Amino acid sequence: MTVYSFVISKKISNFALLIIKYRIRLKTMEIKIINRSTNPLPEYATSASAGVDLRANLKSPVTLNPLERRLVPTGLFIQLPVGYEAQIRPRSGLALKHGITVLNTPGTIDADYRGEIGIILVNLSNEPFIINHGERICQMVIARHEQAEWRLVEELDTTERGAGGFGHTGK
Repeated sequence: MTVYSFVISKKISNFALLIIKYRIRLKTMEIKIINRSTNPLPEYATSASAGVDLRANLKSPVTLNPLERRLVPTGLFIQLPVGYEAQIRPRSGLALKHGITVLNTPGTIDADYRGEIGIILVNLSNEPFIINHGERICQMVIARHEQAEWRLVEELDTTERGAGGFGHTGK
């Protein structure tokens, strides 16, 4: 490769990155949010992050004992567009290091819900875990969804798998 073709290749690569960034920007949406906490608004940690961290909104620290579950408030209220949901998922660091996870994972926030976002956390470890105000407790991912129209039939099309499930294909 000559220096000239390298420069052209580099310029094309930079142009392609600009197009990708522009397209990604076009796919963002505006979501109305009320923040009744003293925490900052959720934000994406990197340009390719799928989810945003949500933070605990607490007046004082809360101890989550082993196998205890608790609804932790966030102070956030959102208005999603119809056809979208917010999925609540565990934070991998809390799960690995402390055994803290979201109990109904992924939790779903529907587009017509207007109440405060509360996170059901559970402590699956053998040690108490203290949740402090402002601590990042979960991730929230905005996802498009469809609604199904159910058609009652007497039988379903056959497939090679059939009714096999629960590990029937082996390891």
